[in-house]
Amino acid sequence: MTEKELQVILQEGEGYRIEFKEGLSGLDKELVAFANASGGRVFLGIDDDRRIRGITLDNRLRSQIQDIANNCQPAIKVHFEEFKDILIISVREGDDKPYKCSSGFFLRVGPNSQKLNRDEIVAFIKAEGKVRFDELTCTKFDFKRHFDSKKLERFLRLAGITTSLDVGLMLENLGAAERQEGKLIVNNTGALFFSKNLDELYPHTTVTCALYRGTEKVDILDRKDFNEDLLSSIDQVMIFLKRHLPVRYEITGAPRRKEVLEIPEGALREAVINAVAHRDYFERGATVMVEIYDDRVEITNPGGLVKGLKPEDFGKKSVLRNPNIASLLHRADYIEKMGTGISRMRKLMRDAKLPPPKFEFGTFFTIALKRPVRRVPQDLGVKLGEKFGAELGLKGRPLERIVRIVESLFRGEKLSTPQLSARLGEPLRTVAGDLKLLREEGLIVFSGAKKTGHYQLTRTGKALVRQILS
Repeated sequence: MTEKELQVILQEGEGYRIEFKEGLSGLDKELVAFANASGGRVFLGIDDDRRIRGITLDNRLRSQIQDIANNCQPAIKVHFEEFKDILIISVREGDDKPYKCSSGFFLRVGPNSQKLNRDEIVAFIKAEGKVRFDELTCTKFDFKRHFDSKKLERFLRLAGITTSLDVGLMLENLGAAERQEGKLIVNNTGALFFSKNLDELYPHTTVTCALYRGTEKVDILDRKDFNEDLLSSIDQVMIFLKRHLPVRYEITGAPRRKEVLEIPEGALREAVINAVAHRDYFERGATVMVEIYDDRVEITNPGGLVKGLKPEDFGKKSVLRNPNIASLLHRADYIEKMGTGISRMRKLMRDAKLPPPKFEFGTFFTIALKRPVRRVPQDLGVKLGEKFGAELGLKGRPLERIVRIVESLFRGEKLSTPQLSARLGEPLRTVAGDLKLLREEGLIVFSGAKKTGHYQLTRTGKALVRQILS
């Protein structure tokens, strides 16, 4: 341990493998929690606010700690390291799980030690074993070829960590790598967060987004695959959702206004992060899916409920399939607080006066978020076709394009020329011609900046559609 490394750990704060304690109170719970999980270190002499209080380092203290470790069932092996007036207690992952102290069974969940009953922890260990995908070595990872220092720098900014510490030590402290015979070996957590492009390592970690016409998985209007790294995938998915879901505007004080998605953005984000954090990464035949239908948004990930978590405890207790991944998402502030995401989704949907999220468990885990009811008749396209065919003299493919553009805008979608080109499967020049015709008829107008704006119906356009529907 060096002064520089200690400062980094203080900046990072408590995590999946780091615990600060000012004294010995409750130490047995932390030792058991680390032994039942992936191991970790307790820094004795540092309080919860990351302030170094120090502790008297003598044989009596070490003897007390050894007694605490020996009184756990089974006994836990600990290793001591001293730095200034701080005692660092290292706990290895146990070989004889589950471990118990006088207060019960505990398991490390993110930066906290969570109490479980014995049946839950035995079921968890039986199902998950001692092998977790996020802790395995990524054998394909070549540091010079695959590591992206800019992504590490971005992560550190998000986590509020400023340091000049060696990259290898930083990755080790984050649980993203370890030293083997003096060589830095990156594990799957490191690969998922800090790869230049995950497609070269794990194509199955892709997050696929799709927009459908109607309420069934038949007619695909738009599709995108994201697999650069986990944080980028989450960010790109949110952009996709915001591009295709209607918004309304709330005035927050002149001249500012706030965009509000029809489904709360916070609920969508929690669902996407949940899918990425808790998917079964051993399953290589399926990807995370984010699908937009006319009446709902569904987010699905391979792997149902984590074994050891009963359906009746879902949303109340947290058992992590990928604790190291969840820990880094928490550090980067993508996960606000471990184990609260489901409750937060429910509250956000309730506050928006929308039905609660619907959860389905099986070999896959699905979250369905209902969209507000938009009373648009199914025959709108037919009626628009009749109107434009007669008044604009259009037919065939040009008429179909015009109808689909107007229908989409009437449903409240925000679409640019490139987006419409991708959706219609037509060249930009062709779609630009369609949009020009609609502008000349006074039915649509472009709103916003050139690069980020979108088309919307004018009052004349909306009145025309309502007339058709009346």
